[in-house]
Amino acid sequence: MIRLADADFSRVDWDEWRTPLLQFSQASGLVVSAYDIAGVRQVGPLLPSRPAQLLGSSTLWHDDGPGTAAERRIVADMATGQDEAGELFHGMHICSLPLTRAGVRYGVLVFGWCARDFSSPMACEQLAALVGVPGHALWNAVRLEAPLTDARLATYRELLRTLAGSLDRQRDTIDELNRVSRTRELFLATVSHEMRTPLSALSMRVDLLLHTMRDMPPALKTALLAMRVHVRQEAAMVEDLIDAARTLTGTMSVERVAVSLGRIVRDAVATTEVNASEKGVALSVMPFDFGDQIEIDADPRRLQQVLWNLILNAIKFTPAGGTIAVLIERDASGVRIVVRDSGQGISPQDLPHVFGAFTLQSHANASGLGLGLYIARRLVELHGGAIAVSSEGKDKGTSFTVHLPMHPARRSDS
Repeated sequence: MIRLADADFSRVDWDEWRTPLLQFSQASGLVVSAYDIAGVRQVGPLLPSRPAQLLGSSTLWHDDGPGTAAERRIVADMATGQDEAGELFHGMHICSLPLTRAGVRYGVLVFGWCARDFSSPMACEQLAALVGVPGHALWNAVRLEAPLTDARLATYRELLRTLAGSLDRQRDTIDELNRVSRTRELFLATVSHEMRTPLSALSMRVDLLLHTMRDMPPALKTALLAMRVHVRQEAAMVEDLIDAARTLTGTMSVERVAVSLGRIVRDAVATTEVNASEKGVALSVMPFDFGDQIEIDADPRRLQQVLWNLILNAIKFTPAGGTIAVLIERDASGVRIVVRDSGQGISPQDLPHVFGAFTLQSHANASGLGLGLYIARRLVELHGGAIAVSSEGKDKGTSFTVHLPMHPARRSDS
């Protein structure tokens, strides 16, 4: 059932119709206009032929002109739910097609304005007198035009129907994609926050039991320690979900201050070196001062999060006995932080997708949601920097390079 649009007509982008309707008008020789359902002309009249251009210089399609009045009568008929409406105006066809979007009729295409039979000088004189153009000039233009037969008009109508349907379906598809995207973002943000609260409570209770229970049976202590690890893993994934939701909704932000890069790198390495040691991976930093003398504009917590993600990712995909190096280098425009590992590497076809959301490696030691690098890239970009990845292929290691601008006061010292 057709529903008539009574919403805000300004939300319809009528400019989308201008080019395809102009192309149709020029190919068919028909005058074309687009109206909203309230009877306001939004596009046109498009005037492809010499007679149409001559009539366009008259009062025919003025706001109070007889041609505009005829078109508005047709639009009013279409607004009542008719599928087609039209009339003859001094021997000329005027036809219409509805425009619908998601089942809502929001506008009407009015087209035609071609004679259905060979005209005569007298008919041209009558029409010319009505709209204020010289009769002989109109006759000289009209007499060279072939009449529009009913069969040809039917063909043009179907072509225009196909064009309108294609554009409407395209916009419906875009609307649906936008709706799905908004729903996904809302779901992601809501679920993330709803999961964070119970996980925090569970983590607190597990820690409380571990610190207060005396003479705990070994099996129970082992179970609680394992539970604490799993809760922390889940909490980390929830934090990734929240950050991903912030990125998708455009609410991710950083608070940049002048800070020593060495402090950030030192804290990130101190947090992750336990993981490297447990796996038997050697973790080193160059230079030995961790970049203490380099000052940058950064959000310390967020930049530390970037380095955590890069180092933990390197540990995850580097086998026991492997190496991870964190290299800090100055250049003329800023500072580079390179995290290089000797791990499983990345195949050339996978490299372009490394920073995508929910990108998971197929290797058996992969875990998490595949959001860490996606979030890291966004955080680096919010710092005004860039992040890149390179790998020579399978089992040849991977390098992630973060480039950040230095604090302006320190740049001249480099």
